[in-house]
Amino acid sequence: MENRSTTAHGQWLPASTHTRTTARSPTFGVEEEFFVVDPRTRRILSRAPELLSRTRMPDERLSGEFSRVQVEANSPVCETADDALRFLRAARGELARSADEAGLAVAATGTAVIGDTSAALVSDGPRYADIAAHAGALRTSHIVCGCHVHVGIPDRETAVAVSDHLRRWLPFLVALSANSPFHAGVDTGYASWRSVTWNRLPSAGPPPMLRSLAEHERAVRALSSAGAILDRHMVYWDVRLSDHLPTLEIRVGDVAATAEEALLFAVLARGLATRALADVHHGRPAPEITDQTLRAAMWRAARDGLEGSVPDPLTGECLPGAYALERLWNAALPGLGANGDADLVSALLDRAREAGTGAARQRSAYARRGYLTDVVDHVVRGTREGL
Repeated sequence: MENRSTTAHGQWLPASTHTRTTARSPTFGVEEEFFVVDPRTRRILSRAPELLSRTRMPDERLSGEFSRVQVEANSPVCETADDALRFLRAARGELARSADEAGLAVAATGTAVIGDTSAALVSDGPRYADIAAHAGALRTSHIVCGCHVHVGIPDRETAVAVSDHLRRWLPFLVALSANSPFHAGVDTGYASWRSVTWNRLPSAGPPPMLRSLAEHERAVRALSSAGAILDRHMVYWDVRLSDHLPTLEIRVGDVAATAEEALLFAVLARGLATRALADVHHGRPAPEITDQTLRAAMWRAARDGLEGSVPDPLTGECLPGAYALERLWNAALPGLGANGDADLVSALLDRAREAGTGAARQRSAYARRGYLTDVVDHVVRGTREGL
């Protein structure tokens, strides 16, 4: 693989990640959501269908989302980090090319920097219309952009156990992926405003401690009985089981500013899941963390990102960003080693420490002249070119 993104060189990333998989390495896939913006005004635009009509990738790879200001890239099933990075770069490159052709731009940021999400048009189709009607004014909580990682898990009972193990690490993943400090023309005071916005939905947020598939089904039925969801597909927990595939979806992250950072988030998530699979196999129980403790830790992680303090919901410590990354790395390392991703993630984490989060870089872009248009230009460049 060439050592570059679709349109620019990235000298820090090895030409090939040289990953390997073992018989125990789960497959994975990555979904990324992006905003469609006007390159002149930098405001979000409800023109996703026009952009998508110009793409040359299959519809299952590049598609629409809840609103017409959003587009989504869906990877095929990946076995290695090389597979994922190849797709991430190609998809972003194709979206950028199609956007150029349509006189548009594509921005990888968790919330709209400039523009009114309440004015965004909902995409065609009865399901999106039903969701919008059900949500009322909360429909704008759907108009955010995240990164979702699907990890192959052998069965649903195991998936529930893995979900329980992953709960501890959700604040760390929020802080690492923070890329949404601005929304509708203002600095929110948060590194991940997407997390706060999304968690207003009644079926969103960290998953409860489930302990069994039967308890999972009871929790889903409770959401349905309360009218919080229209169907099972509206269970929006930060880690959720698929109803139609043998996968567990880790959906806690903001969309990554660059393809390389999306790769870091994805392989770390797979590493954590791989370690959790081993813990489940050996009968190690998941740590008992109350919902209130976990939600508080995730709020703090969303506010501070890696530039502040990240609470460990198990120990109660508030860790500086560098220490939080070290703890996350140590937690994922057994799984990363089994998947052949340890050297790659070590290099990517070094780069993350050097560059700062997407949120920090957005604020730096704004600080230079005090123009939000500079923030959007910075985000569009990163989406297209990488770090």
